[in-house]
Amino acid sequence: MKIVFPSGEFDEAVGAVCHGLASEEQVRGLNELLRRDAGARDEYILRLEVHARLASDPDLFARPEGDASIFSGAGGILPLENFLEKRKRSAGKIGVIALAACVALLAVGVWGVRQWRTGEKEATSKAVAMLSRTVDARWNRGNEIPRLNAPLDPGRLRLEGGLAQVTFYSGARIVMEGPAELELISPNELFCGRGRILVEVPAQAGGFRIKTAEVSVKDPGRSIGLDVKERGIDLYAFAGSVKLKAGRNGGEEVLPEGAAVRIESDRGVVSLEAGQTIFASLLNFQVRSEAAETRRFDQWRKACKRMEKDESLLLHFDFENVAPSGWEVPSTGDRRGGTTDATLVGCQWTEGRWPEKRALEFQSVNDRMRLNVPGLFRSLTFSAWVSVKGLDRKINSLFMSDGFEPQTVHWLIRRDGVLGLTVIGADPREHQIVASPPVVTLEKFGMWLHLAVVLDGESERVIHYLNGVPVSEKALKITPPFRIGSAELGNWNAKGFPEDDPFMIRNFSGAVDEFCLFSRALAKEEIRALHAQGKPQGDTVAGP
Repeated sequence: MKIVFPSGEFDEAVGAVCHGLASEEQVRGLNELLRRDAGARDEYILRLEVHARLASDPDLFARPEGDASIFSGAGGILPLENFLEKRKRSAGKIGVIALAACVALLAVGVWGVRQWRTGEKEATSKAVAMLSRTVDARWNRGNEIPRLNAPLDPGRLRLEGGLAQVTFYSGARIVMEGPAELELISPNELFCGRGRILVEVPAQAGGFRIKTAEVSVKDPGRSIGLDVKERGIDLYAFAGSVKLKAGRNGGEEVLPEGAAVRIESDRGVVSLEAGQTIFASLLNFQVRSEAAETRRFDQWRKACKRMEKDESLLLHFDFENVAPSGWEVPSTGDRRGGTTDATLVGCQWTEGRWPEKRALEFQSVNDRMRLNVPGLFRSLTFSAWVSVKGLDRKINSLFMSDGFEPQTVHWLIRRDGVLGLTVIGADPREHQIVASPPVVTLEKFGMWLHLAVVLDGESERVIHYLNGVPVSEKALKITPPFRIGSAELGNWNAKGFPEDDPFMIRNFSGAVDEFCLFSRALAKEEIRALHAQGKPQGDTVAGP
């Protein structure tokens, strides 16, 4: 049997293959066609993909009225051999109708997938690097302050003091010491306007380039030091040789490992005594960075001790004193109101904001932390340090009271990155959803974010915060009191849902490093302080 593409014979043969009903003649014909015709191969693979997608959703297909027994096996589908036996006994007309339906579905599916492939826009990013570590960094006030682990788009970085490490997507890594000014050009190119930098280039980042006003450096070995001053540039080859080109008309030279030169516009290239003294702080960056992290960790612990004196602190989970195999998580909040420790269901331990600290990771629909907060409140403030790994659900739970019980609250992140607080009234049918703009965007995934929301029953306002900054403030229409009752961190129990639907899944995918609940509305400066004292590495703005 000879099959050509496109043709009705091709459609019938592919449909038969999808359903395991192809004859030997059809298989031979398809094999010959697919070996010689690339277009037929592409179409064949596409139709198999569409068939797999359709077959994975049983709701797309209705039970045939004429031969329901064919579909009456376990799970609604008979084993293939039983189906074939029944098919042999069925009228040929049924097979023809079924095959025609298959071809029609495939045609519609192919069109739909093509439309999806051409119409859907993939997520894109201009970023070329990320800020990976800092030590006492002070950034220029005129530029947006880069956040730790944040992606960096092409553009300028102006560091007025301290140290900062930038890791390029090519794998190259630089440490800059302020005052310094860099311009990120691409994953493989950097312009240094002033300052002292240490550049490390692994083999995977071959072709990395560094430019200044006086010199161009290509394939800068494994480690080089560059000191760009007002008059001249000093270049040190610490590990590996360096290809450099001084001036516009200068030829390419090779600086061997262990050598150093100074490049000046009026004197050209002059040899220097090799040494590492002026780059000592950059070469010791790792040690200094670890010491800075330890210092920040200790500062946060001291801030927590001060915060725990606040009588409005109902819950504070710092995840500090929990046995690796333990399932009870102690709260350091005020217990006079009857709050208790929490219980873990599932969950895993992972590294938190600092290497020495742990965080609670939520991966599956089983993972959650159960707790109970009795009492009625006129105002509440929720605060958490989270690392979002993905927004897999339409609604992703941060902290939620069980079900839709009267006067309870649900704190969540929507799939589109919107922060939300749902407040239930005295009548469960009365509720208000207070949402922010989309703020937990794709480039923030994997970063430690400080999220907070203030439910202020006195001033009748709801304010959402991201990293200490208000991102939404709206009027509250539901009147207090409010309550928490039985609740979950990182998941949701559907108890109390009007239809008691057991399939409603709102689990969180990510990690939580710290969680606080206050029985009052914290002021904006207090939220700002919670963020400032909990940042993994303290960054400041230089200048007045």
